[in-house]
Amino acid sequence: MIALLLSTSAAAAPLRDGSHDFDFDFGVWRTEITRNLQPFSGSSETVKLNGTVTIRKIWGGKGQWEEIEADGPKGHWEGMSLFLYDPAAHQWSQTFVGSADGTIARGMTGAFKDGKGELFQQDTLGGRSVLVRATWSDITPATHTYREDYSADGGRTWVRSFTAKKTKIADAPPPDSPVAASHDGSHDLDFTFGAWREHSRRLLHPLTGSTDWAEWEGRTVVRKIWSGKADLAEYKGVTPSGPLELIALRVYNPTTRQWSTNFATAAVGKLNDITAVGDFKDGRVDFYDQEPFNGREILVRFSIYGAGPDTHVSEQAFSDDGGNTWETNWVNRYSRAPAASDGS
Repeated sequence: MIALLLSTSAAAAPLRDGSHDFDFDFGVWRTEITRNLQPFSGSSETVKLNGTVTIRKIWGGKGQWEEIEADGPKGHWEGMSLFLYDPAAHQWSQTFVGSADGTIARGMTGAFKDGKGELFQQDTLGGRSVLVRATWSDITPATHTYREDYSADGGRTWVRSFTAKKTKIADAPPPDSPVAASHDGSHDLDFTFGAWREHSRRLLHPLTGSTDWAEWEGRTVVRKIWSGKADLAEYKGVTPSGPLELIALRVYNPTTRQWSTNFATAAVGKLNDITAVGDFKDGRVDFYDQEPFNGREILVRFSIYGAGPDTHVSEQAFSDDGGNTWETNWVNRYSRAPAASDGS
């Protein structure tokens, strides 16, 4: 808020295009991790983990995802990060998801300067508010270092919490392995995998009594990622207001047996601050969240359900009375299409 109040209309110096800053990270890496168990205690107690990091380009180069597997004294650990570039702010965001609960965490944001990347976020540790700084440094074609530091004094001093030394073992990741079928909910949305033609209808003025709708055509490609624990949908279309590109991340929580979803547009290369969560029941998943709309807080429901072997539907609806009534304002109907020739 203070930064907004202090902003001026003076012309700023042009910002560099950083959309290729993380290109060095593509491929498969051996990682040697050292984690400080109690960063602010002065203790030198650490734990060591060894594993593999696999990084792929996604969304036509507008982002990438990272899959991490490591083994340590407490057993096997897995995680995934989604990296997106914001072309307006010239910044990167990184959003982490852990395999234990499938929760989409709050993202980190930052940029590269002088050959070093720094992303920041505010978080809590042991009930205290802290700043987190993630750093990529000592970058060569075959090695680099990833580090996380914490600060409890607004960035004046930092303590090391996590260091990963990475050595490249392959320039490109192997093809995705088939995911074995199972009876858990992680396969609820398998019917959406593939390439789809999409017809969209959107109510232009929701919650006003208006009945004016806009319609357009688009294309969506959905693929499983993270060995089937999540999936990624890439959409491209031309609306009456102009071109629209967006990406949607959906992650399954094996503990609660719920799905979470979030999205970003190409114009704003960062996942939305609000994550919707929902259950799959009777062939349908309903995601819910609370969002501001026209100065008021409303409930939002986003639903996906099958409509035949080669069709499915997604809908968005708003409620301004606590869920007593809902107004559907966006309907997307999908029909299966040939796979994209570019392999996306």
